Parts: sequence; C-alpha cells; structure tokens
Amino acid sequence: MQTYEHVVYSHSVGHTQALAEALADKLTGGEVITLSGDLGAGKTSFVQGLARGLGITRKVNSPTFTIIKEYQGSQFPLYHIDAYRLEDETEDVGFEEYIYGDGVTVIEWPERIAPYLPEARLHIRIEKRGETERNIYLLPHGERFVKLVKEVLA
Repeated sequence: MQTYEHVVYSHSVGHTQALAEALADKLTGGEVITLSGDLGAGKTSFVQGLARGLGITRKVNSPTFTIIKEYQGSQFPLYHIDAYRLEDETEDVGFEEYIYGDGVTVIEWPERIAPYLPEARLHIRIEKRGETERNIYLLPHGERFVKLVKEVLA
C-alpha cells in the first residue's frame, strides 16, 4: 500500500480549526485520527474544530489528566484520548471500545499506545512555524483515509 503525505499551511488557530471542521464534514463514524506535535502545537485547537464540525456544542479541552473525554455529536460521539500521561503502553483503559467503536476517535500522543492503533487511520502532525503559523501534515493509512484526505483538500 502506498502512503503519501499532504502539508497544509495554517496561518491561525481559526484556519486550523476550519481545516478540522472540513474534515469532520466528511466523517461517517468509526474513524481513528492520531495527532502528534509538541506541547502547544495546536492539537487541542484542531480537536475543537473537529468537534464543532461534528455538531458538539460543549467546551472541548485537553483530556490530559482524565485520559479520555467523550462528547456526543449530532450523529455520533467523539472520543478524545490523550495518551501522554499513561504510565506505559500496556495500561488498560479500554482503548478497544473506543478505537473500534462507532464514534470518531482522536488520539493525542499516539506513540504511547502504538500497539493498540489500527492500521487504517489518519495521522496528523502539527508543527509550529511561528507564533500562530503551523504546518499540518496529513498522512492517511488505508484507502478510506486516502480518499478522505483527497476530498477534504479538493
């Protein structure tokens, strides 16, 4: 399977969130999106835009201390997982029910739980370029996500 990476330049938090909203519009449930980037890169901002696009009106913030936050969207739930504080990758917090469920699962710091990740997923890496500028790298794994990225960037 051939994979490829697309880079989107974001000039602001609003632009990053708009990209996430556009992605949310194409989701049908059952997708896994992994997010990586340094602290303060904009991962939570991206999830906020995704949540807005899924019809979630609750305030979305980082689940750093709770590990998993659940939000009910207009069609299906959003599961926001922050694996940063897990003691080790084998800590059992029931990832399978989220990853293989009907909702959209977003995982920050996915390298901490790599053995649990499905092969088919969309990996997004956010990199700081300046105070508000970011490079957002979209790396789809699997045909479903290749098509999804093409649709979002069309």
